[in-house]
This record gives sequence, structure tokens and C-alpha cells, in this order.
Amino acid sequence: MFDLHHPDLGLQLDARRMGLSASDLVDPALDAALDHLVELEAGEPVNTDEGRRVGHFWLRAPERAPGGLEEVIAATRDAVLDFADRIRAEGRFDTVLQVGIGGSALGPQLLVDALPGDGLHVAFLDNTDPEGIDRVLAGLDLARTLVLVVSKSGGTRETRNGMLEVRAACDRAGLGWAERAVAVTCADSKLDRLAREEGWLARFPLWDWVGGRFSVTSAVGLLPAALAGRDVAGLLAGAAAMDRWCRAPREANPAALLALAWHRAAEGAARRAMVVLPYRDRLVLWPRYLQQLIMESLGKRLDRQGRVVHQGLTVYGNKGSTDQHATVQQLREGPDDHFLCFLLTLEDGRSAAPLEVEPGVTSGDYLLGFALGTRRALSEAGRRSLTLVLERLDAPTLGALIALHERAVGIYAHLVGVNAYHQPGVEAGKLAAAEVLELMARLAAGKDPGSAPEDDVELVRARLQRSN
Repeated sequence: MFDLHHPDLGLQLDARRMGLSASDLVDPALDAALDHLVELEAGEPVNTDEGRRVGHFWLRAPERAPGGLEEVIAATRDAVLDFADRIRAEGRFDTVLQVGIGGSALGPQLLVDALPGDGLHVAFLDNTDPEGIDRVLAGLDLARTLVLVVSKSGGTRETRNGMLEVRAACDRAGLGWAERAVAVTCADSKLDRLAREEGWLARFPLWDWVGGRFSVTSAVGLLPAALAGRDVAGLLAGAAAMDRWCRAPREANPAALLALAWHRAAEGAARRAMVVLPYRDRLVLWPRYLQQLIMESLGKRLDRQGRVVHQGLTVYGNKGSTDQHATVQQLREGPDDHFLCFLLTLEDGRSAAPLEVEPGVTSGDYLLGFALGTRRALSEAGRRSLTLVLERLDAPTLGALIALHERAVGIYAHLVGVNAYHQPGVEAGKLAAAEVLELMARLAAGKDPGSAPEDDVELVRARLQRSN
């Protein structure tokens, strides 16, 4: 009942240590949440705050998209793959630099780091930190670098700054910009218009029905992955297979089980956080990816009726067994304010014959042993945990993992009554940042700071003094 397998995907979801009971699966709210996903996939404007549809599932099943979108999605996917094949065949570039932030970086970084491939090297500019930008650029031969500028809105300031920094570096090196620049953005955005007017090498579309944190199976993730020689077709096939599995009745639906396990652990006074422990170095970015997917989707002040609820599910973690030496002492013996998500693989990925570090025991055996030992020790202390087991770590299983958690987020959000597909807190932060920049301009011009907070004024003045 709480242990589901998909033999073709080689994936198991085991929630038997999450304290669930048979009555949890018959909660009518769970049926309502699953019905909500059906409406979402049918094209209903479920993101009512913004009057938008939510269609990231269509990216791996274009035939399910409404209103003629099937042809658009398929054509974009073909164009991405054709472009990647052409760039790799030409041999002009050996490096890709993706400039983006949030969903325009986290998903692509995960794909490139977790999957093997023999294509172009991929680097990322995902912040507006000047020193960080310099460190990335210092490691690149810009003459051999293709630049992907990725921003759904086309107006993200961090991405705009990164683009300007890379462009200035190309100018200093005497390199043409348009001949190496590619835009991934919504049609007729500021970025799209700039790329069109300047004749950039290529432009690929995004759509308002794909949120940034759900965009990894759009051109945002597929383009760098294809350029890097990753198995894009396998990724999409695995995601599509998981989507099909997640349309099963609730008793056999892994997304329903996953969301229900999260909900029961995190509800009430405990408000437990989720600790993610992937036991493979290639999955070290998985907790960071889940942080945005889950926390930006579920962290909401208001519910769908406008009532103050302060909902959310905190996510943190690192790779096993490394993190055992950092956090497990508290996780086992400290406050019961968390639950564990173990991510294990049965194959260790080594092509050569395994080395026996002890008679009959390999390093991979130890890795699994540490994972199961930690799980057992936590259970003995009354700590909840769920386990995802992959037979192998490849593109289909990674696509399946991504799709599973996207769907679980949607179900969980409906269970707690919030909109998973907007991010008003992020927009509020952007507006506040703009006010700080206005304050900086006033102080630099010797003007009165007005009603700005005193601590903001102190730091901005210190920054201006340091800059001068």
C-alpha cells in the first residue's frame, strides 16, 4: 500500500516509515487534489491569480496539449535538437555559458551534472556577484564559447547583468556578440526583441504557462543538455512515463503517496522540514533543485481564498554519506522537526570492475550500507523517512524523478489550499530591490534618503564609500 514499484522505470517509492495509515489514503481531499491535476492537464486556468493555464506536463506529452499547442511544442523541441546537433557538428564552440538564475539555472545545472555525455562543456552564470562572474569568465575561452541568455520574462535583472558582463568581455576580446548569442525567452519580451533586432544566432520560445521552476523539460533545460550531449530523448521519455503512472488511482499513484507523506509529516504543530539525502555524487544538486521547486511553490502567506495561512515546506540537504557526518547527530537525537527523503541507486555507475575494499565488499556496498544503517538508526529514534530507490541513474530515471516531484507539489498545494504556480513573495523582493537601487542613486547624488529604513541607508552609504 505504501510501497510502489514501476519495473520499467526501475523506480521504487517506499513510504512505509512515514507513519501513514490506511485511512490516510481515503481522505476526500486527496481525490479533490487529483481532480485538480486533471483540470490542470486539460488546460483549465488553474493559476487563477494570474489567469493562466499551467502546462509544463505538455512539454513531454505534446499530444495532450489543448488549442493547437501540440505543433508548437513539438516544433520547438525539434528546433532545439536540430540546433544542438548543428552546433556540435560544426565544431566552432567547445563550451556553453548559460546565463540565468532560479529555474533558468537550477534545472539545467542538475541535468548537466547528473547525466553523462560527450558534448560541449557547460558553465553557468547564475548570480550578479562581480567576483563570481570574473571567476567563471576566467575559466573560459570566449572565442570558443556559445552564450545562452535565459529569462522567461526577459527582464530579470541578474540575468541582464550577467549578459552585459559577458558581452563587455567579448567586446574587450574583439569578439562578435550576435554570432555567439542565443536567447531563450517569451515571445516579444525585451530580451526577445533585442535578440531579433541584433540578429542573434538563435531564439527559442518559452510560454507563460510554464513557470520557471517547472521549465527544466522546456528549451531552458533541453538546449544546454542537448549541447552537452546528454540523453534528452530519454529524459523526456522518463518524465512522460512518470506522468502516465501518476494518472493512476490514488492507491497506486506515486505522486499522491509522496504528497500525502509530506503532508502528514509537515502538518500540525510539528511543521517538520524535509531533509533530502541523495546517495550519489552525481545527485549533489538534487536538494538545491527541490528547494526551489517545493519552497517557491508551497511557501505562501495566503491561501486560495485570501486567508492568511503562512504555508510552506522547508527543504534542505546534501549528498550521502557526506551529510551523515554533518547533520545526522541532530536528526537522530535533536528535535523531531524533520523527516528524511533518502534517494538511493542499486547500480553504482562504475564501468570498471569494482574494487573490493574488504573481502567481498566494495565502496558501493559501503555506500548502501551507510544509507540503510542511517535509515534504521533514525527509525529507531522515531524519525520518519521515505526512500526512493533507482535501479540505475540515467536520463529516464532522472526525468521520472523530476516529473514525480512536480506532480507531488501540485497535489500537496491543493491539500493545504494554496496556489502552487505563482510567487508573489519573489516579486515583492524584486520591487524592494528596485527601491534600494533608487535609494543608492539618491545618496550618490547627495540627496535626502527620504523614508528609507535607517539600516538600509547605513549599508548603502557604506557601499558607496567603499566603491569610491
